Amino acid sequence: MSASAARAPAHDTSSGIADPIAFQLFRHAITGVANEMALTIFRTAYSGVLKNIMDYSTAICDREGRLAAQGLSLPGHLCSIPVALKASIAAIKEPIEEGDILVMNDPYSGGMHLPDIFTFKPVFVEGEIVAWACAVCHHTDVGGRVAGSNASDSTEIYQEGIRIPPLKLHRKGVVDETFMAMMRSNVRMPERFDGDLRGQIAACRIAEQGIQALALSRGRDTFVALVDGLLDYSEILTREAIKGLPDGEVTFTDYIDDDGIDVGQPIKLVCTVRKSGDRLVVDWTGTAPQVKGAINNTFSYTAAASYTAVKTVLADGAPNNDGVFRAVEVIAPAGTIANAVMPAACAARGLTGFRMADCAFGAMAKLAPGRVFACGDGGNTNVSIGGWTADRKPYIFVDFFSAAWGARPWADGHEGNTTMFANMASYSTETVEGENAIVITVNEFADDSAGPGKYRGGTAMRRDYMLTEDEAVLSVRADRQSHRPYGLAGGHDGAPGVSLMNGAPLSSKFTMTMRKGDILSHTLPSGGGYGDPLERDPAAVAEDWLDDYVSTATARDIYGVILTADGAVDPAATTTRRDELRKEATK
Repeated sequence: MSASAARAPAHDTSSGIADPIAFQLFRHAITGVANEMALTIFRTAYSGVLKNIMDYSTAICDREGRLAAQGLSLPGHLCSIPVALKASIAAIKEPIEEGDILVMNDPYSGGMHLPDIFTFKPVFVEGEIVAWACAVCHHTDVGGRVAGSNASDSTEIYQEGIRIPPLKLHRKGVVDETFMAMMRSNVRMPERFDGDLRGQIAACRIAEQGIQALALSRGRDTFVALVDGLLDYSEILTREAIKGLPDGEVTFTDYIDDDGIDVGQPIKLVCTVRKSGDRLVVDWTGTAPQVKGAINNTFSYTAAASYTAVKTVLADGAPNNDGVFRAVEVIAPAGTIANAVMPAACAARGLTGFRMADCAFGAMAKLAPGRVFACGDGGNTNVSIGGWTADRKPYIFVDFFSAAWGARPWADGHEGNTTMFANMASYSTETVEGENAIVITVNEFADDSAGPGKYRGGTAMRRDYMLTEDEAVLSVRADRQSHRPYGLAGGHDGAPGVSLMNGAPLSSKFTMTMRKGDILSHTLPSGGGYGDPLERDPAAVAEDWLDDYVSTATARDIYGVILTADGAVDPAATTTRRDELRKEATK
């Protein structure tokens, strides 16, 4: 399966497109509508996954279902919204009417994983659809065998929750109460589900008003022409930026630790990038077959990882829309972990998507050296803790814990920051403890963990969760415990991740019972380094030592920097030590 260029750029100058000022005003206006949708969900959501972590996306698609504008949210949803929308339009066998809203979450009908529920509202102007308002939100729970519906050790889609094929949630403005009753009966926290879904619907209605105002102010036909022109504009910019890369083919290989079922069996990821003229192909042929565990990926998420890596390297200023997709073909053979088929479990597909982004960046680093940062933490860790209180009330805590970027070719990596592919926030300790049966006993940077280099990677983070209820089911989705984040240009790999239960080591992916007073301690991987550590400014090493980012031993044995007792650099001793380390490296 592939997503590829659909047509050559149009150069229509009718309907005001020739006016560059009017065109740019329109570009920012329609993006502003998508951003307003995102802020509406942020303000109205019930669950912490949305209002604190911000695991959702909003977009405007054109009347054909092509992405026209994306809100300030997740790059990981860059391709999934139009794929899901087009699949939904094709599946609905009745007329789409004003006031309708479509809903779906089925990974095998265009979705991603079951917690991600899509809503699509057609926007009518003068009796015709001119656009679609789209929102996808990660819901706290959609049923299944584990609270949070996100376990990595499920083995088929039927264990993961309720599947929603493309349906009408609203017909002519009236909600389908039968659908809502079915959903409330199958999720563990129906009030939270209701509130979050209403937030999505509100966002779509806000977008409908904004799009209608834009279309009526410019004229319906001009609005349609401007959207077409916006897609062409992105395609032109993307193709021009691709021309600046060298022609050729590069391949990068990485490994996921395991799938949580066949523990200790690495899973191969292979990304080949082919560049010719103004076109790129990102090919995942050679990637492992789909696996037993729930980390199988859908094609749309694989495509999003590919587009994110390419778009980041191009840095061309092109708006995120279908025009970008036309210049970049993505190939992912069906039946692989990059493009799973029924009945593969995929609740934890986020892990594989993050790791595929790492792999795609690794390939782009070969194609465009000096323009790609070293590997980050490998994607956030999902911690889900759910159970029942003494008076039989359900509770669910879902955390997506983020840590570090890899070092950049010109600067250290960020710490305490989510992966670029996710762009989510981290829960504050106060919010976690105020809303859940959890006490955060440790929340800190991990000492001496950053991947060494001329520019060091971002430092790892550690968070310890103590349960205060009698019992809960804990599920964890993590990785990079055995395959560490890679460094670039001579930089060292980042530190591996670590999970402990009351001090005893755990694997990276598991589901288990947690009891009152138990403490899950999770340390995320750190970012890889960039460049030779012996070229790092000794003053920067001394500053890191003062911040506990670097130990005395690492300063001496990796960076070749000799520090005094108060943290000052000893210049003469440092020069000698670095000469010794360089001689040892050449033996």
